Amino acid sequence: MCNPNNPTGYLYPTDTLLDWHAQLTVRGGWLVVDEAFMDTTPQHSLASHSGQTGLWILRSLGKFFGLAGLRVGFLLGEPQALAQLESLLGPWTITGPSQFIASQALADDRWQQQMRDYLPAQSAQLAQLLSQHELTPAGGTNLFQYVQHPASLAWQQALAKQGVWTRYFETPRALRFGLPPAHDWARLQQALEQATKALSG
Repeated sequence: MCNPNNPTGYLYPTDTLLDWHAQLTVRGGWLVVDEAFMDTTPQHSLASHSGQTGLWILRSLGKFFGLAGLRVGFLLGEPQALAQLESLLGPWTITGPSQFIASQALADDRWQQQMRDYLPAQSAQLAQLLSQHELTPAGGTNLFQYVQHPASLAWQQALAKQGVWTRYFETPRALRFGLPPAHDWARLQQALEQATKALSG
C-alpha cells in the first residue's frame, strides 16, 4: 500500500491498515506500507506500530526533505526480521556522505516543523491556481495536487512547451502537479495561461 496514495493523495485510516495487517498475519502474509509522502502528516504514520510481525513500513528522504539525489530510504519493521534483512544487505547500502547528510536532516526538528507549517499553505495555493484554469484537483497531499481531466495529455504537452513538467496518468486521465519552487509561482501562472490559450484556440 502507498499511504498517502500516489498520485491521488488518498490517506488510508490507520485502523483500516491495522485491520488488513491482522487479517494478513493470520494467513502468514505481510502488509508493506510505503509512506514516502507521509512526513508532512506524521500523525497518520504507522511507525509506532512497526514492531509487529509482518508489518513493514518504507520511508524516504526524497520527497519531504527534497534529498532524492542521496538515494536514502529506510525500513521499519519487527526487530528480528530487520536483523535478518540487514545481514543480507551488507554494510555498504548507503554512502558515507549520504549517511551524514541524512542524519543532519533527520535531526533538524525545527526545520521539519517549519515545513509542516509552510507546505499546506503552498499546496492550497497550488490547488487554487489550478482551479482558476478549470483544473480543479480531485485529490492531493501537502506536496502535490492530483487533477483528473479528459484532456490531460494535451495539458501535459502544452505545459511542457512552457517548461513545466507534470506527471501524466492514462487511466483515469489525470495529471499530478508538484509544488513549484518559491520563486517559480509567476512562471507557473504564465505557463497555465499560455496553455489555456493554446488549448482553447
